[in-house]
Amino acid sequence: MTVTAARAQSNSDVCFVGIGASSAACNVARLTHAPDITLIYESGTIRDGSHRSASLHRRRRPLRDVGDGGLGPRMFRYWLQGGRITIGFLVRRFDKFGNINTTVIGGYEKPKTRLPGAGAPEIASSCGEIYITMAQSTRGMVDKIDFVTSFGHREGGDHRERLGIATKGSTLLIKDLAIWRPDLVTKEFTVMSLHPGVTERMCRRLAVEGQFAENLDVTPAPSELELKTLRDLKARTDAAHKGESSIAAAPLPTTAQRRELSSRCAIEEVEGLTTLIIR
Repeated sequence: MTVTAARAQSNSDVCFVGIGASSAACNVARLTHAPDITLIYESGTIRDGSHRSASLHRRRRPLRDVGDGGLGPRMFRYWLQGGRITIGFLVRRFDKFGNINTTVIGGYEKPKTRLPGAGAPEIASSCGEIYITMAQSTRGMVDKIDFVTSFGHREGGDHRERLGIATKGSTLLIKDLAIWRPDLVTKEFTVMSLHPGVTERMCRRLAVEGQFAENLDVTPAPSELELKTLRDLKARTDAAHKGESSIAAAPLPTTAQRRELSSRCAIEEVEGLTTLIIR
């Protein structure tokens, strides 16, 4: 899941990054095929240098200590509202049209669970497109959410365009079993590719009654370099959380290795849909 999300990013992207899987994916991309990618964290930190650890947000060392600088209000005025962020990562409870709920589960006045809310609406409407990464479960993706915090494709079709929202909205959902993309016409998320070893039956057992592409692809397995980079990131992050600094960074990929990964992770426009081409 993490490597697949990393492959969906290009060298020229500016990404709004959360914590956990999205941070790991962005850093794997930065340390392999996309060394010039710009990462902007929810804490207001911008990172576009050669730092070697994954997100340390909300742990012992603040992320601002390992980034390239703090943005403060500029994160919203210049980067987000200015339309300069190409990819935004979001995750929580969402429906088949990519609408996201980070507010309440149940009725708004007397909910079963009150969620953190926060600034996801601005991210969903201002970023060029939204990627969602999460573990496969029946709780994360539901047929209908109780509250629309962040606008995806609302009721499907051209609903987003009719409201004058120029950005693409939710365009990619990566789970630990499969890759989903919105249908070109209905905008309902559809399973396009199953990860190695995953069957359609396994995916259906943990999904809402959704669509499956007529011809399902198989997601290419991670390369040795991608796995090594991810494991190194996790080891260094765990060490930093414990206050350790003895784990040496793995050597950066060579120029030839970067070019090979870039050629395998090309992103092309096919019939108006951004499609990840992995050769």
